[in-house]
Amino acid sequence: MPNTIQRDWFDQYMVPCFSPANFIPVVAKGSRVWDQNSKEYIDFAGGIAVNALGHANDKLKDALNFQMENIWHIGNGYTNEPVLKLAKYLVENTFADKAFFCNSGAEANEAALKIARKYSLDKYGTHKNEIISFENSFHGRTLFTVTVGGQPKYSQDFAPLPQQITHLPFNDIDAIKAHISEKTCAVIVEPIIGEGGVIPAEPAFLQALRELCDQYQALLIFDEIQTGIGRTGYLYAYEETGIEPDILTSAKGLGGGFPIGVMLVRQHIAEVFQPGTHGTTFGGNPLAAAVANTVVELVNQPAFLAGVQKRHHEFMQRMSEINQRYQVFSELRGKGLLLGAELVEKYQGKAKTLSNIAAEEGLIALIAGPNVLRFAPALNIEQQDINDGFIRLENALQRFVQE
Repeated sequence: MPNTIQRDWFDQYMVPCFSPANFIPVVAKGSRVWDQNSKEYIDFAGGIAVNALGHANDKLKDALNFQMENIWHIGNGYTNEPVLKLAKYLVENTFADKAFFCNSGAEANEAALKIARKYSLDKYGTHKNEIISFENSFHGRTLFTVTVGGQPKYSQDFAPLPQQITHLPFNDIDAIKAHISEKTCAVIVEPIIGEGGVIPAEPAFLQALRELCDQYQALLIFDEIQTGIGRTGYLYAYEETGIEPDILTSAKGLGGGFPIGVMLVRQHIAEVFQPGTHGTTFGGNPLAAAVANTVVELVNQPAFLAGVQKRHHEFMQRMSEINQRYQVFSELRGKGLLLGAELVEKYQGKAKTLSNIAAEEGLIALIAGPNVLRFAPALNIEQQDINDGFIRLENALQRFVQE
């Protein structure tokens, strides 16, 4: 029986703000995906660092099924057991005192930026409202977050934009020292710039941000949407640095594929959000919270996190070995299982072409800008999937170099 749902329906019925692949995935398990024609793919993308435990994880399915038989949604006039359990877990396992739940990374960042402005207004007055961000950063697609993000191509068509937002060079301590002032209310930074090229922050840079924020009474926000939930081999990437933010945002991997986001925050900042100040209809939904509880309990184990580090070294070694044969990448970088491979000068601008060829060879990969191939596979990706994925990557690189 032929499939009745066709890929060209996207072009016919959907707002064209995406350009999806020409195949439709229909079934997935672990790190393998099958399309409508039963073609198999190895998934090195993880739904853009979302499917932390792979596709259709049995324990996540059990948690969701259990919650589905009880309560789905109740509205924010009430609380629920799964979200209280999740809040307690995240607070007890991080620097934070309080949690605010929402549905996505953009919403978590929106909450963080709003609470920073409100805190500074209440405590210091109207003059303290500048937000400092960094070039090539990405913080979401709402009008506020897209303006704070350091990629003008995402914001320039939506003017007038929110004001008092400054973008400085990433990893440049002198630049932030020269600019930060008593008017600065917050600095927002990704421990690893994700969409903008998989560029890790230098520890000295993060330390300088912490010290400067303390000096100028500004809040330090870590956007850990992509680096959180075991992605770098720690529950959150800040743990490796020993530098604690005032606010942290998390989403993507937190739900293992189920939409959820959270803003984690210190007590004295949390107090400025009183009933009516900020809100969400679906945030803290029992279904999402039930799944997220299972994700964090599985991920935040020493043996599991050690496995992420082990896989990191294997990915880097195998990428290096392939690159010695094909000379396609100028630099391999990243932490844990958030990895970027920058194309050499002769192939600059062709990351999407390479990812398309990889898909034809049965490998799902990501890009991070026009020059970087990005991998963010399941944190528990199995050895056979890694082996098969690299065979397919090599086939793609062979074709890419020839074409």
